[in-house]
Amino acid sequence: MATEELVAPAAPGESRVRVAAWLQNYGVYLAVVVLLLFNVVFTENFLTAGNFRTQLVQAAPVAIVALGMALVIGTEGIDLSVGSVMSVAAALIPLYLGAGPATAVVVAVLAGVLSGLFSGFLVAHLGIQPIIATLALLVGGRGLALVIAHGQLVQLHNRDFLALGTGDLFGVPVMVLIAAVLAALAGLLVRRTTFGRHLVAVGGNRPAATLAGLPVKRVLVGVYVISGALAAVAGVLSTARLAASDPNDLGLLMELSAITAVVVGGTPLTGGRVRVLGTVFGALLMQLVHATLIKHDLPDSAAQMVQAAIIVAAVYVARERSSR
Repeated sequence: MATEELVAPAAPGESRVRVAAWLQNYGVYLAVVVLLLFNVVFTENFLTAGNFRTQLVQAAPVAIVALGMALVIGTEGIDLSVGSVMSVAAALIPLYLGAGPATAVVVAVLAGVLSGLFSGFLVAHLGIQPIIATLALLVGGRGLALVIAHGQLVQLHNRDFLALGTGDLFGVPVMVLIAAVLAALAGLLVRRTTFGRHLVAVGGNRPAATLAGLPVKRVLVGVYVISGALAAVAGVLSTARLAASDPNDLGLLMELSAITAVVVGGTPLTGGRVRVLGTVFGALLMQLVHATLIKHDLPDSAAQMVQAAIIVAAVYVARERSSR
């Protein structure tokens, strides 16, 4: 008599974990597709080249900042200073633009590197919690930017510099191309380099990484330096797009947008994993959410509340996955 193999059905808890894992891995892609379909059906003039260009250009700075944030979060850290670093970069541009666009950009990015070195030193060598270390720069950095700029908005007229924010290359906005190149480099860094492997190991289990002899402090400083540099690049591009240096408003709430993009993209706040492509799609999702609400006559404050709700949902999904 043949015997039948009986397979026990999955427990409700296991099913929940599987769903949570799927959502964390692929939910952001599904959300982007659903939102695109919604806009195609219900939003006028959505399927135009001009609209797609606008959405990509507006998402580019968020994606660039989020790439650096993803590396920091991959080590179980956080960087709240990114918006202020953008502000400092914007404040420095008019001071050095007379020496040429390249000089101004280099100075701005160096300022981001220095801010990252400062945050990384506080976290890695002094043992200060990342949220506290970067909170100091969140407040002090914008104050420094206002001092540098004397609190004034400065119009910019250098065509070569403005081309970074408004120009095209092969029909694609320069900002979008820069964001795409940086995303590709970030992906290579995480997947193909020793630094990337160390980053994931440090985020996954820092005590074990230390016992294994990995350069934990160097990795921590490195991710904050990269985050600061990328935030400065985003500040430069945003300044070029606006054709004005505005340290008062540039980068406000950027840390919220970047963290949302990272978490929604599947990188857990507990570290040990970095999803670069998911982070880029997270930035696109946040831009589409914002644009959709605005196009349907909802206030900007509604977009911020939706962002907060998305963060809570993404963190809950990650928690469900890791709780089993």
